[in-house]
Amino acid sequence: MSFVFFDTETTGLKHGFDQIVHFAAIRTDANLNEIDRFEVRSRLLPHVLPHPAALRTNGLPIGRLLDSSLPSHYDMVRAIRQKLLSWSPSIFLGYNSIRFDEEMLRQALFQTLHPAYLTSNHNNSRADVWGLVMAAAAVSPACLNVPTGAEGRPIFRLEQLALANGVAQEQAHDALSDVITTLELCRLVHQRSPELWQRFVRFSKKATVADFVEAEDGFMFTELFANQAFHAPVVCIGRDLDQANGRFCLNLSSDLDRIAAMTDDELRAELAQKPCPVRRLRINAAPTLTALYEAPEVMLDGVDIDAIEARARQMKDNPALCARLVSAYTSTREPRISSRHAEERLYDGFPGPQDEARLIEFHDADWTDRLAIVHNLDDERLRFFGLRLLYFEARSVLPETLRLELEHALSGRLVDVDAGGLTLEQALREIDEMLSADASDPGGLLADYHTYLVGRTARVTDFRAKQFAI
Repeated sequence: MSFVFFDTETTGLKHGFDQIVHFAAIRTDANLNEIDRFEVRSRLLPHVLPHPAALRTNGLPIGRLLDSSLPSHYDMVRAIRQKLLSWSPSIFLGYNSIRFDEEMLRQALFQTLHPAYLTSNHNNSRADVWGLVMAAAAVSPACLNVPTGAEGRPIFRLEQLALANGVAQEQAHDALSDVITTLELCRLVHQRSPELWQRFVRFSKKATVADFVEAEDGFMFTELFANQAFHAPVVCIGRDLDQANGRFCLNLSSDLDRIAAMTDDELRAELAQKPCPVRRLRINAAPTLTALYEAPEVMLDGVDIDAIEARARQMKDNPALCARLVSAYTSTREPRISSRHAEERLYDGFPGPQDEARLIEFHDADWTDRLAIVHNLDDERLRFFGLRLLYFEARSVLPETLRLELEHALSGRLVDVDAGGLTLEQALREIDEMLSADASDPGGLLADYHTYLVGRTARVTDFRAKQFAI
């Protein structure tokens, strides 16, 4: 078994509309000894505008992102995919990776016409070191020093954790530096609390998580809100029929007799309150789970384990009540409406087998032959991304009318607030607001970006006026 620690630096936080510009990963053996490492950067996609806050955080000047010597986004993603496949099967780890870096990687693969779920397929599994740190703070506080803020709340930010634990960090918010820091924190847990580490690794596999949550007479489920860990004793009450990896759990601090006596309308009203007594976890997202007998007092917070287990068995012995709770919870969901933006439709379904075969053919073909392959794709999302990719990588193969259509759509992304991404006007406004709140601008990073945006605005306005004037 091997581990792959990875991190991304991106142009912003918006899945589907921002892009990866820096990817780094380190592969280790089962004992966290480094075997190999990989790092790659990409130049900026023409229709993507970095958020000024991302540039300030990552310390990336706009000139570096425009460097023509850097690989294109497509070439970067191809290199990432090749390397990660060569390292598979592995357990993929990052810091806050499941909620962010995994999503950015999936989008990058999807939008370059590759299978999106690399870290979940190929016998791979995944886990999030953020959850490990939360568990360490509660279950084995001696293995990691977790700093606290002015209000006494723990701070789980990677930079502060590194400082508190004597982990040298060469450059925060640099992909490779953050990977090294994450790996060093894991080595501390691995050395100081082998049991915690083994449980963390165990729950990286969704089959193991499914078996645990469905078999246990109660367990502790840890979630993070507003950078604070909350631990709740829960029992699994059913599966999410709409999403195969979802499981519904009931907080066992609830008054079960009161809940059982409620009408369906009263149940729906009860479950609409915050915090909701029904929690949903994803078995494929490496949730932070702790068996009741392993939970320390700080996590239990006075909870009587015997009483909790008795309540859990009471729920399991009442499948009708479990079904009522699941039905009441799911009935309050807003119906899912498919977005008009292809970037927000990653989870609208898998490509069919014929399209999967066409995509393999696409990546092996000459650019002159790829347009016909894209036109034959059944999935409209893939056709959209395929045409855009052809424009970026080989626009000379496109008929003039199609090229003009793509130029109209892509330049529109820079000026239309309804297009989904950051616009030129919004980016300029963000810079002004940031400098008004904090006038410091080390290296003139924001000033340079402001100059670029002003010039880009003039060019885009002039281009659209000449090409698409009615």
